[in-house]
Amino acid sequence: MPSRYPIPDPLPWSQIAGPLAAAEDSLARLDERLANSPIRQGWIARTHFADAAACLWLEGALVHLDDLVLHDAGMDVRTPTHELTRAHAVLRTRRRIAEAKPDWALSAAGLAGLRGRGGCGDREEEACDRKEEADEARDLEDGEVDAAEPLGVTSTDERLADVFAAVDAAIAQADRTLAHEIANQISRPAERDPLVYDLDWDEEERLDAWRVVIDQTRTLPPALAAAITAEAWSALEPLQHTPWLGRLLAASVLRQRGKTRSHLACLHDGLKAIPRERRRPRDSAGRLTVQLEAIAAAAEAGLKDHDRWLTARTLLARKLDGRRSTSRLPALLEYVLTRPIVSAGMIAAELKITPRAAHDLVAELGLREATGRDRYRAWGVL
Repeated sequence: MPSRYPIPDPLPWSQIAGPLAAAEDSLARLDERLANSPIRQGWIARTHFADAAACLWLEGALVHLDDLVLHDAGMDVRTPTHELTRAHAVLRTRRRIAEAKPDWALSAAGLAGLRGRGGCGDREEEACDRKEEADEARDLEDGEVDAAEPLGVTSTDERLADVFAAVDAAIAQADRTLAHEIANQISRPAERDPLVYDLDWDEEERLDAWRVVIDQTRTLPPALAAAITAEAWSALEPLQHTPWLGRLLAASVLRQRGKTRSHLACLHDGLKAIPRERRRPRDSAGRLTVQLEAIAAAAEAGLKDHDRWLTARTLLARKLDGRRSTSRLPALLEYVLTRPIVSAGMIAAELKITPRAAHDLVAELGLREATGRDRYRAWGVL
C-alpha cells in the first residue's frame, strides 16, 4: 500500500508550464462568462448530467444521457441498470458539492458526509427524520398531557387513572427504546462484508496521506493544485468503491481557491476528451500534463456549450413575443435549458399541466426531438 504520494521536487516546469497556463486561462474565461450569464443555473444543471455520464464512460460503462435524466426525474422507461444507479450517485454527489460552501467538500465533515460516515449521511437521513418526528410528537404529547387531564377520566375514578398511567409509562418506555436503537444505528458504522470490501484497506490512513498532499499544494497555482490532487487520489486510492470522488474533490480545490467561483469544473468530461492511449503515461510529469490538459479541455468545452445554448435561448425567446402574461412558454424555455432532454411527463410535472398541454407547448416553441424512440418522445436544446 502506498503510504504517501511524493510530489515531484522540483516540479517539471518546462513540461507543465504550457498546459498550466492554458488551463488557468480557460478556467478564468469560462468562470467570468458564467458569472453574469442568464443561463448560468441551466448550464450548471446540464453539465452535472454530462459529467456524471462521462465518469462512467471513463470506467468502461456506457450510460445514455437521456436514461440518466429520466432516472433522475423518476420516469424510467426500463429497469435501471447498475451502471445507471452509479451514474446517478455521481450526479447526486456533484449537486451536493456544488450547492455547499466552497470549502465544505474538503473539510473533515464534508469528506465524512460524502463517504456516508457523517452523523446523518445519505443512508441515515430517513432514520434521523424518524427520530426527530418521534421526538417532536413525544414533546407535543407531553405538553398536551400536562395541559389537560385524560379525556373521559374523572378525578374520582382511581382505577382507570392507574390503567392510563401504566399505558402512558409503557408508551414512554417504548419511545425511549426506539430512540436509543435509532441513535445506535446512526452512530455505529455498518459492518463491511469481506466479500465486497478488503478489510485490510485502511481508508483513514490513505485519506490522511491524501490530505497531506492537499496541504503541500496550498502555495501552488489552483489548476496545478487540482491536477496534483486528482493524480494523488488515483495513486493512493483512499476509497475502495468510489474512485470517481477524487476528480470531484479536485474540482472542489478549484472552487476553494477561488478559481471557479461560478461553477464546479467537469473534470471527468475533460479527461474523456483526452485520447485513451495518452491518459496514463509512465512518468509523473506526463501524468500531471494530462490532468492539466483535461482541465483545459473541460473549460473550453464548457465555454462552447454555453455559447451554443445561449444562442439557442435567444432564438427561441423570439417566439415568446406577443404572448399573454399567463403563457407557460417562458417557463418551458427556462426548464428545457436545465436538462439535456425533457419528456412530456417531465414538463407536465414541472409546469403543473397535462401531458397533452405539454405536447402543445413543445410544438409552439418548436423544440427539436432528441430521442427518436417509439416508447417515448423527448425534446431538448442540443
